[in-house]
Amino acid sequence: MLGFRRGQLHSFVTVVEEGQITRAANKLHIAQPALSQAIAQLERDLGVQLLERHARGVNLTAAGEVFFEKARISVAATEEALQAARTLARAAEATLAVGFLATSPTVHFPELFAAFRESYPHCSLSFHELPFPSGAVDAWLKEVDVALCFPPRLPPTVEALVLREEPRCLLARAGHPLAQSTSLAVADVLNETFLGYDSAPEPGWGGLWSLDDHRGHPPASVTNHRLSTPMEVVAAISSEDAVTAIPACHAETIVRAATGLVAIPLRDAHPLKFSLVSRKEQHNPAIRALFATARRFVEA
Repeated sequence: MLGFRRGQLHSFVTVVEEGQITRAANKLHIAQPALSQAIAQLERDLGVQLLERHARGVNLTAAGEVFFEKARISVAATEEALQAARTLARAAEATLAVGFLATSPTVHFPELFAAFRESYPHCSLSFHELPFPSGAVDAWLKEVDVALCFPPRLPPTVEALVLREEPRCLLARAGHPLAQSTSLAVADVLNETFLGYDSAPEPGWGGLWSLDDHRGHPPASVTNHRLSTPMEVVAAISSEDAVTAIPACHAETIVRAATGLVAIPLRDAHPLKFSLVSRKEQHNPAIRALFATARRFVEA
């Protein structure tokens, strides 16, 4: 009787979505030869070729296209069930998992969590640093109940409460030609070389860091990086003549921690929306409690 493991389907779907076994292996945090063997084993188990390999990556065969659609639905359904189980487990333990990017929310919004703890002392908070978004936003949130971040346009499955608008700064190394500026206009920097980021849920997310929302398209010059964490950004920009636009609250933390970097205010950049986000179908009542607490600050 034919059978395959959930991990095989997940690996196959990731390879197709990334278009390359090497990129998929990096995303899955496994060795490239091991992933190649897993895909080959899946094809042997099924008795059909799913992928055509070529120098630039992989393409689906006709049979692979049919199988991919079914596999993608199966992987998504399994992940949704696992997410629900995780949320239920945290709800049973009166625990709320809070995700964040770059800077802990207890640093730049401590009053929210102080008020929440005062109103709901029985609920335990745990904080988790998230990588930059890649894949669907609701999948990016799978390890947490809520997150505080600057989200892209959100799918119908995710809700957001805007907490405040945050200005943007240009982050550069101290030796960059623009580093001595006290402030900059967006027009001054649009033609600079920008850092390259990992794939995002939609082009709009990564474009915020390279000012695509002002330029109308990606920059002409981008580094070859596929950055996915704040520390990778710090390491990359410390050794490059490239720049990146980041929220001012993150810039303050990075410049204090990393010598040799400067953050220059972008005086006419569109502000970013610092938001509390969560998947809509959640089973932890503490999520609604945190949203209610946050809403009181917004409406005050």
